Amino acid sequence: MENKSPGKDVSEQDLIEKIPLVAKKINNQKTIVKVSEAVKFGGNNIPLIVGPNLVESREQIFQIAEYAKKLGANMLRGGCFKPLTFPYRSSKYFETGEEGLFWLKEAGDHFDLPTVTEAVSSEQLILVAKYSNMIQIGTRNMQNYPLLIDAAKTSLPIMLKRGYGASLRDWLGAAEYILYHGNSNVVLCERGVSVPHTHKSSSRYLLDLQVVPAAQELTHLPVITDPSHACFWASWVEPLTKASIAVGADGIMIETHPTPSEAAVDPLQALSEVELKRCIDSCSAVAKAVGRSLGSRI
Repeated sequence: MENKSPGKDVSEQDLIEKIPLVAKKINNQKTIVKVSEAVKFGGNNIPLIVGPNLVESREQIFQIAEYAKKLGANMLRGGCFKPLTFPYRSSKYFETGEEGLFWLKEAGDHFDLPTVTEAVSSEQLILVAKYSNMIQIGTRNMQNYPLLIDAAKTSLPIMLKRGYGASLRDWLGAAEYILYHGNSNVVLCERGVSVPHTHKSSSRYLLDLQVVPAAQELTHLPVITDPSHACFWASWVEPLTKASIAVGADGIMIETHPTPSEAAVDPLQALSEVELKRCIDSCSAVAKAVGRSLGSRI
C-alpha cells in the first residue's frame, strides 16, 4: 500500500520494519488472547466486559458483579487508580487503591468473573498484577513506553487503549513494544478520538468504528471497543455497541453503576442494571445476526 501520509497511515515498509510482530503474516491470521478458560478474545464469541468507572466500595462492586454475571458478562472491570484530566480532587473524586483492587478481585472470584483494571505507573504494576487477571493501559499512557515494557514483563494479558489523538500507526507501534518485550497477549481497545465536533456538550470524543476493520486488515491482534468512554452519554451506548458488533469488534466494554446519577466518576455514561439488560438483550441479537455470540449468552 502507498503511504500518502507519513506518520499516520501504515505503509508496507512499516509492516516489515516497524511493526513486524503486530502485523499479519497471512490474511486469516488471528491471535486468540486467553484471559481464562472461559474468556478468549479473537474468536467467534465476543467477550463482554462490564463494571464501574471507579470501584467505590466493596458493597458496590459486589452488587455490580452479581447482576453483570446474571446478565451475561464475561469479565468485571473497575478503576482503583483514577487519572483525572485535571489535578484537583475532592471527596467525590477519590481513589480506592489497593483496597479497591482487593474488593475487585474478591467480587470477581466470588462470581467467577476475571478482572481487568488500569495501571497508571510502573510502580502500580506489582499491585495490579497481584490482584487482576488483565492489565489495562489507558488512553493517556498508550505511548508511555517504560510502562508498556514493564507491563509486558508481567506476562499478564494487556488491554491497550488507543490514545484519543493517536493514529492507527501510533497505536500499532505501541502494541509492538509489548510484543517485542515478550508478551503476545495484547487486546487493542478503541475508546474514542478527539475531534472538533462531538454532537453533545457532554461528549468529549467520537467512537472511531472505522478503525476496527482498518486495524483488523493489518494486525492479528483482537480489536475491541469501549462505547461508554467514547460517547460519555448513556443513551448512545447501546447503538454504538450494536455498531461495534456489526463492524467486527472482538469484545465490548460497557460501564455500569447501580445508581448512575450517584457515580463518583462520569455519571452521565454509566448504564443502570435495567439499561444494561436492555442493551445486552438487543446487542445479543445483532451478534447472532452476524454469526457470533455476545458474552456468556452462547
